[in-house]
Amino acid sequence: MIERILQNRYKIQKQLGEHLDQKTLLAVDQQTRELVVIKLLIFNSNLKWETLKLFEREAKVLKELSHPAIPRYVDYFDIETTLGKGFALVQSYIDAPSLIEHTKRGRRFSETELKQIAKAVLEILIYLHNCYPPIIHRDIKPSNVLLANRSGNHVSQVYLVDFGSVQAAANEGGTKTIVGTYGYMPPEQFGDRAVPASDLYSLGATLIYLATGQHPTDLPQKNLRICFEKYASLSPSFIDWLQWMTEPTLEQRLESAHHALQALQCETLRKTQFLAAVKPPDSKVVLSKKHDILEIYIPPKGFSLELLTIIFFAILWISFLVNWYAMALSSWSSGGWFAAFFALGHLAVGIWLIIKILFAFFGQIWLRIDQEKIALKYQLFGLTYHHPRPALRQRVIKLERTQTSYRTDSDGGRVEVKPQINIWAGTRKFKIGGGGLLSEIELDWLAVELSDWLGLPISAR
Repeated sequence: MIERILQNRYKIQKQLGEHLDQKTLLAVDQQTRELVVIKLLIFNSNLKWETLKLFEREAKVLKELSHPAIPRYVDYFDIETTLGKGFALVQSYIDAPSLIEHTKRGRRFSETELKQIAKAVLEILIYLHNCYPPIIHRDIKPSNVLLANRSGNHVSQVYLVDFGSVQAAANEGGTKTIVGTYGYMPPEQFGDRAVPASDLYSLGATLIYLATGQHPTDLPQKNLRICFEKYASLSPSFIDWLQWMTEPTLEQRLESAHHALQALQCETLRKTQFLAAVKPPDSKVVLSKKHDILEIYIPPKGFSLELLTIIFFAILWISFLVNWYAMALSSWSSGGWFAAFFALGHLAVGIWLIIKILFAFFGQIWLRIDQEKIALKYQLFGLTYHHPRPALRQRVIKLERTQTSYRTDSDGGRVEVKPQINIWAGTRKFKIGGGGLLSEIELDWLAVELSDWLGLPISAR
């Protein structure tokens, strides 16, 4: 069909793609001299009625849409080819590679760029979902999001294309056609249902692909959730947002593109996960809360498997130090003093390990906030240590509940960072429950209690 002129107007340049009964062509509109994309649907014995319905729906929806980041409807007509009769949908051509093409060329996206892409697509979805009835794309994936070439430190124009699976959700019950792409489809689409929040799942899965370089189906799953956290270097707040976007159940997922954009920009932890936070029955943490004073007491953690590893390492380390200093003392006058001095740093590590083990069995922690100041106190065998130094109560400005995250150590390995609660008083950070000292549910409970008493929202780092 190359060089053929359709409808006495569109001169075919090349074929862009082919899928089942459909062909996608690049052509020149001889009236405007602009490039256009022509999607052909050819009738044959294998053509399904549902395919024809989707094709006609795409043409109808595109004709009603007007957005700079969505292909513009140009024309729709009957066609007769050597392969048979059919329909042709003409839309504007967007000269930009897809996200999948960017990744195949070796491009890697930073967290800042991922957020910029997310923001751009969410703004398109806000437009679509605010239509009446709401327009649901149903097939957001890396190949359907186009990104113009980079512009400085900011991603360029983002486009959403291929409305071949689009649906106008005329009622709250959703739609009744299974379409989409495996790995990017939310569970409800497998059950013949799609709602605006379904597009949020697909966008989240697309961003996970960009962050990890792996197709969502190649990543591990637990309870239908995509477990991508260990495969991407992202901030805890962005990880939490992506998890929220890709919740498998609609009730736990962000409900709208507007709310998703708001959560992304505010970097606020999802409030729903704390609504029912109560003290676990087996928790030994003591909370005392009055109108003018709040106190939290954290007793010794006691024995744990993690502590067993530290004890074993400490025994080896201290055994080494004992032998080292025994040799240093026996040859003190002939240079042993230098060996003893050289190992002072190792001795400090040994002392730190001993204190850490003793604190696990006997150490106590108190957080006290009154009308005048905030103080965090550590106590071991009657010895008291404040860290950081107490601060004025009026300087308390922020409450954080961090999520499990990962950092890179000096050898390039990934190290897990346990969640904790941070209370910021100016530049001083009062940390509670880190290093696995408190469970996730205890952190949730204390975060809610602190938020209520301090009058501060729970934020993500």
